[in-house]
Amino acid sequence: MASLRRRGIQNNRRFIGFAGTALLVAVLAPAAAFAEEDPRVGLAPGYFPWSEASSNIELLDNDPRVAPFDAPPGNFGFVNSDLAFTGDHAIAGNFNGFQVYDISDQTNPTLRSSFVCPGGQGDPSVYGDLLFISVEETRARIDCGTQGAPGPVNLERFRGVRIFDISDIDNPVQLPGVQTCRGSHTHTIVTDPDDPDNIYIYNSGTSSVRSAAELPGCENANTNNQAPVTTGNPTPWRIDVIKVPLDNPAAAEIVSQPRIFKNPLTGAFNGLQNTPSGTLHPSGTPYSPLPNTNTCHDMTSFPARELVAGACQGNGILLDAEDPVNPVRIDAVSDPNFSYWHSASFNNDGSKVMFTDEWGGGTTARCRATDQPEWGADAWFDIVGDEMEFRSYFKMPAVQTTQENCVAHNSSLVPVPGRDILVQAWYQGGMSVIDFTDTANPVEIAYFDRGPIDVPNPNGLNLGGLWSTYWYNGQIYGTEIARGFDTFGLLPSDQMSENEIDAAREVVLEQFNSQHQPMIEWEPSFNVAGAYFDQAVRSGELSGKTLEKVGKHLEKAEKLEGQPGSAVDQLESAIRLLDDTGDQGELKQALIDLAESLD
Repeated sequence: MASLRRRGIQNNRRFIGFAGTALLVAVLAPAAAFAEEDPRVGLAPGYFPWSEASSNIELLDNDPRVAPFDAPPGNFGFVNSDLAFTGDHAIAGNFNGFQVYDISDQTNPTLRSSFVCPGGQGDPSVYGDLLFISVEETRARIDCGTQGAPGPVNLERFRGVRIFDISDIDNPVQLPGVQTCRGSHTHTIVTDPDDPDNIYIYNSGTSSVRSAAELPGCENANTNNQAPVTTGNPTPWRIDVIKVPLDNPAAAEIVSQPRIFKNPLTGAFNGLQNTPSGTLHPSGTPYSPLPNTNTCHDMTSFPARELVAGACQGNGILLDAEDPVNPVRIDAVSDPNFSYWHSASFNNDGSKVMFTDEWGGGTTARCRATDQPEWGADAWFDIVGDEMEFRSYFKMPAVQTTQENCVAHNSSLVPVPGRDILVQAWYQGGMSVIDFTDTANPVEIAYFDRGPIDVPNPNGLNLGGLWSTYWYNGQIYGTEIARGFDTFGLLPSDQMSENEIDAAREVVLEQFNSQHQPMIEWEPSFNVAGAYFDQAVRSGELSGKTLEKVGKHLEKAEKLEGQPGSAVDQLESAIRLLDDTGDQGELKQALIDLAESLD
């Protein structure tokens, strides 16, 4: 659900007068290159406690895992996974079920409740009073029992998308859900403005194909097949589209299984990447995982443009989802540097898309000194017409050890007006906040990292790190695979001003799923105007006498906010000083919008 409400956030400083101009110019100057000695390099190992390094962000709170969701690092039955948000609650997925955190106190979240329902991978999403959970493991049971579901065929097994009614969030009620042939590794909510009575779930199953004796209609096939596959109805090379009637979610069902990888000329279902086993990655080792496009790992919908971006093993794809039951592939890209296209994020207007590469599958060290920055990285594309045009890579720049699983993972936007900013998880590589306004030159503007986990194996790799890092209603929250639930706060810096952070905090969502991405619109405010003001100063487009005069008018307007007429007069005086182009033009429009809102 992408409905929004707004709240005002009081801050301590927005504008400065001429006396502070020199300081602002110095503080907001473009960032220099990274120092030769990055403080993230060489952090001491530890589990609890740990060593850490950060820049322009602070860890506000950590809530360790507790029973029945705790286990030594590396136990995949209890790994923390993805996050979804509803109201004042964060729902943290786990291979053993899900946990609900109360985040009404943003600096001190508390565990409110937990629900044991094993099955991995446990990725959650929310819509209204419905919670959806991805389930792929063969141990998962329909009744959420912990005894497993042994045997090659077991009619008590559940693999697919679980559905819960969470109208009473302390007592979730499981609905029938939807069984699928390859389970559900991840899923994505897709909404249609012309169909308010239903939502759609795009399911991505990456696991083995079930026996038709367990779920009729499942048909296994050899995916390591370079010959065109054109016959039968094989389960690979398709996704599941699940229709969920909002007035009767118990009746959710698969309504189509589009073959979005098909070659339109030959009709081959396996029409995209078919990299054979044993092929060498540019690092000189075999690809792992293999970039063989027979399903999607993750998909992100962007309803405002009726687009879906799919990170699909060997390809990044773009879908037209105007008809959500029958999505149409409009573009596909590949890259020999990418081992496994893992996840996708749009910018706020849907003109750019970023894909991640989970080289090594998330369980191996891929940020070593020998690993090139284009391996296990982010790749940015501009969407030009119906095509994705590559612009650049970005990878966290601090060398990590062989004891740290590290590669690009899950991210979301930080809603700063006028800029494209994203917060990115790197497992045990920590977290980066990245400005990708210029997709050809993404820049890290904040980071947090811990030292390697040394439990239970003091000298080996113990699985951990940040699975997801998402901005939600003023803070950044992260699921740490082994250490629990983290809360972070951005700090003002030369690369992100207090105005920009406060403007981002004015956007308050009722719910948020990173794979169902809303387009944000900012209400006019002094924080939003201040953000554009700071950006114009930072870029150098607002300087000299114009900066001095505009700054004074804005400072006076804010002091006169309780006297609308006088405040508007000051804003109009500032508006007359500004050009219509570039950062000055952006600031000018923000001031016009603010003046109209006060008038």
